[in-house]
Amino acid sequence: MTEFYQAQRAMRNMRRAAMQRGVIAILDVGTSKIACLVLQFDGPEPEREDGLGSMAGQSQFRVIGAATTRSRGVRFGEIDAMQETERAIRTAVQAAQKMANVRVDHVIACLSGANPRSYGLAGEIDLEAGQVSEQDIARVMASADVPDFGRGREALHAQPVNFALDHRSGLADPRGQIGSRLAVDMHLLTVDQSAISNLLHCIKRCDLELAGLASGAYVSGISSLVEDEQELGAACIDMGGGATGISIFMKKHMIYADAVRLGGDHVTSDIAKGLQVPMATAERIKTFYGGVHATGMDDREMIEIGGETGDWERDRRRVSRAELIGIMRPRVEEILEDVRDRLEVAGFDDLPSQQIVLSGGASQIPGLDGLAARILGQNVRLGRPLRVQGLPQAATGPAFASSVGLCLFAAHPQDEWWDFEIPAERYPARSLKRAMRWFRDNW
Repeated sequence: MTEFYQAQRAMRNMRRAAMQRGVIAILDVGTSKIACLVLQFDGPEPEREDGLGSMAGQSQFRVIGAATTRSRGVRFGEIDAMQETERAIRTAVQAAQKMANVRVDHVIACLSGANPRSYGLAGEIDLEAGQVSEQDIARVMASADVPDFGRGREALHAQPVNFALDHRSGLADPRGQIGSRLAVDMHLLTVDQSAISNLLHCIKRCDLELAGLASGAYVSGISSLVEDEQELGAACIDMGGGATGISIFMKKHMIYADAVRLGGDHVTSDIAKGLQVPMATAERIKTFYGGVHATGMDDREMIEIGGETGDWERDRRRVSRAELIGIMRPRVEEILEDVRDRLEVAGFDDLPSQQIVLSGGASQIPGLDGLAARILGQNVRLGRPLRVQGLPQAATGPAFASSVGLCLFAAHPQDEWWDFEIPAERYPARSLKRAMRWFRDNW
């Protein structure tokens, strides 16, 4: 059995143990902010008289602590300066623990960037007993021919997205059904090994155990896309600070993920260069006055740049809002055009529904949805993550889509390859044998 398989199973077991104890933390390590939420699990919700339950099983847990801090040492969604990121993670986790009034040992983390690549796999077997068993599911998944995805790459998600039994396709779970031939379609997502190794190492240095790892694009899609969108076909564009994640869902499963190494921080950087101001000033100007669609009024609306250089003339400068929009729009267009190219490569146009949902902090730029509709297609809406019990008001906006999605992922993880007892001799010989080598060193 490979280290890869054992390590992922170990994380799943750790998550289960932490949930039984009742408390687990989720950690969203982004380029512009680090968010930590402490979840308390109360077990399954009691039956209500009217037979109705809460959405997405959210009453199984509630948020009892939440904290965010400005991210440090992270570029393009990947850790760049270990000590700075470690300090920022400690700050966020300690503040969330203080609010929750509990100590947390286990975290489930998500990462954006890391050059994600998607693969579609297919496997097929003859059923020996005629009825589909747990072992048959393991066997059919092991029969999938995994591509050699190259050195320095690791599998982050490996999910069965469709089963077919004889001539019936579109089965979510064929266990217990009768048939003679079982087939599976799987989605494999690989990322750069170094990005995961650095995150794992950083979390260990903070005296925390990693109980799960997910793609930021995936968890943003879980929280921002409504059920119909996940079923009929939709893309979630998660516009973060350093990277823009793309995930495509179909039949309630992620079938494709990618990332563009550009985000809101690049817009801020353009403002800083264009107006010759520090990044902090540029961020403030972007947040309060930013936009991508200029009208005649914007020529007359003047923005006080402000500054503390001591040069009176320079510190009293003013620019028109139209000028600011002129700096921001080209970069936003570039990000959206890159996203459009990735969606085209993925075959997004062939889906029955082409709904696009924007999430992430950078999606809040005024007028962005209109510009996105022009570049990406007509069906664009701004996403707001699902409501989760106990989440503070400040953490309910699009910037927290991946944090909320990670809560849902923690409570209801989808079946993955490593949840099944795949016999060692059935493991794909050439593919995953050397995968996750870093676990041996770090685990």
